[in-house]
Amino acid sequence: MTFAQEVGQRLKQARKEKGLTQTQAGKAINQVQQAYVKYESGIIQLDYEKMAKLCKLFDCSADYLLGLSEI
Repeated sequence: MTFAQEVGQRLKQARKEKGLTQTQAGKAINQVQQAYVKYESGIIQLDYEKMAKLCKLFDCSADYLLGLSEI
């Protein structure tokens, strides 16, 4: 599994824990659902701005999304 895929799994887990759809998460970072799916699939990587917005949306740290912590 690639690093981007691991981050994608964390994104998916955090999104589901908040009870959000991919469409809702995508809108939070000004992306359509089809583009957001690529982040969760590990096809493309998040830039800093999008990661910061998703951390706020999911109420988690960037370290968590990057797999550096469990919180």
